[in-house]
Amino acid sequence: MNTWKDIVSTVAPVIGRALSGPLAGTATQFMADKFLDKSDATESDIEQSIIKASPEELTKLKAIDKKFNDEMKKLSIDIYALANTDRSNTRQLYKIIFWPQIFLSVIFVMGYFLVLFFLIENPDTLSEDRGIMGVFTTVLGVLTAAIPQILSFWFGTGIGNKQAANKS
Repeated sequence: MNTWKDIVSTVAPVIGRALSGPLAGTATQFMADKFLDKSDATESDIEQSIIKASPEELTKLKAIDKKFNDEMKKLSIDIYALANTDRSNTRQLYKIIFWPQIFLSVIFVMGYFLVLFFLIENPDTLSEDRGIMGVFTTVLGVLTAAIPQILSFWFGTGIGNKQAANKS
């Protein structure tokens, strides 16, 4: 199921990118002013209007995205570079204090493999009690979903690597 921010990111990519970064407040206020014509609109108001938007209103949103991009260019703000800088600050912190990241990463990965090992080694025991099996499979799913984040932290993301390659 798409959230309203997913819809905005698809129709208005610059605003969508700003909504997921340090300029989220600015992007939300811009949408309130230009899309809803209400400067006091809340995020909930914007959400409801985006979810219920007609194709004509989504076309209006696309035009608003262009205006937002033009405003950001006038202010010399690069939304994409700002989002990447925001993420890189985490890696800068790693250079100063790195033991918590190492400790948490090791504990998390070990826990992941312990749960996986337990599920593989005890299929009969777990199949007898569906409640415990449900808990273990849910935990395994959550842990599996988080593994790419740990790998991205340690090895970087494709977005930053592509942009670095394009600059050289």
